[in-house]
Amino acid sequence: MQKMETMHSIKFKCYSISNEININNLSKQFGFENKLQWNEPLILQSEQLKNIVNFSNYSAVYIFSFGSIVFLNFADSEINKFLNYVNAIEKNSLNTSKEYSDEYNLIVAPNGEITIKYNCLSVPKLENRYCYLIATVLAKSTALYKIESEINVLSDNVENIINKLKKSYLKISNETLSKIYGEILSFKYETISYIMLLDKPDMTWEDERSQYIYGELTKLFELNDRYEKINNKTGILLDIVGIFADLSHTKTNVKLEWIVIVLIFVEVAFFVFTYFAK
Repeated sequence: MQKMETMHSIKFKCYSISNEININNLSKQFGFENKLQWNEPLILQSEQLKNIVNFSNYSAVYIFSFGSIVFLNFADSEINKFLNYVNAIEKNSLNTSKEYSDEYNLIVAPNGEITIKYNCLSVPKLENRYCYLIATVLAKSTALYKIESEINVLSDNVENIINKLKKSYLKISNETLSKIYGEILSFKYETISYIMLLDKPDMTWEDERSQYIYGELTKLFELNDRYEKINNKTGILLDIVGIFADLSHTKTNVKLEWIVIVLIFVEVAFFVFTYFAK
């Protein structure tokens, strides 16, 4: 990106459209030869975008492996066009409904100072690192939003089971319990491993200003607090589902014991009947 001397703003729009995007496969489609590291986003600028969308000054796209895409200075119509293009490459495996989204702004004010507000970061001059940091935090925040919504649905399903248990009614298969348990573990894995929530960009270890901005943006979007809430909720849900599994197994064992008792009774009755019949 070029530097600028007049006041200008860049609007960031982020969408979480999948749990995973094969960014190395995409990078080949856009002419990149070098393989990206697991924690690097695929960054597309004017050279890669010119044959796909109509872009404005300082337009760019950041694509993250955990399913978030951040658009810089994109009109909604061009966002739709780009998402459809990527979805075709990914063989229609992405959710392009834009259900999970977030926004932020970068303001370049040559006579100002670095200021972080709830809706924008103000800087005296445009540098790539500022865009990278905003895109990274926004991508993680939107991915968390998706997980928070999905785990709330899962919590509702578990609550329905609890309500049935209160009424002394519990009829749920081991397959269903295993599926719920697997979904909860999946959430736990995605928040810790795949979204790389607790990992900082490399530049924050090398540059004090980048470290400060990333830390403040992380606080602003409450990434750590939201992670802790999800982590605690998944732990509680895993415990609850574990109790359900124990109850289900106990119920199954009781049934088996009664079956054994009935079989013994039938065998004794048959023996007595045969004895007296003779």
